[in-house]
Amino acid sequence: QVQLEESGGGLVQAGGSLRLSCAASGRAVSTYTISTYAMGWFRQAPGKEREFVAAISWNGGNTMYADSVKGRFTISRDNAKATMYLEMNSLRPEDSAVYYCAADPEGWRGVLSRPDEYDYWGLGTQVTVSS
Repeated sequence: QVQLEESGGGLVQAGGSLRLSCAASGRAVSTYTISTYAMGWFRQAPGKEREFVAAISWNGGNTMYADSVKGRFTISRDNAKATMYLEMNSLRPEDSAVYYCAADPEGWRGVLSRPDEYDYWGLGTQVTVSS
């Protein structure tokens, strides 16, 4: 079982920046094993479905972004720390949502963009962008 914990959310003005982190851990799962997982970020605003934001392959070699965040957000990971990041710049009010990180042990599949492709989820961190 893998636990994911997001941090770094908060309130920011439009045009500002935030950096989200997702720390992965597991009682019977080594840091090395987690480093082989595909990982991604999703978000959910009130009254809306959970939507894909960005994904990264197990070694960080491949990334994918939703069109709405391309050029503004950057996903990365540090496998030695079993941590994934989402650097968010030029934030807009429409970026306001609860942001969730996700992980899946089938890292060989590359970058995964659908929620049903992920086995593990964090509890989320709130991002609010004021206009």
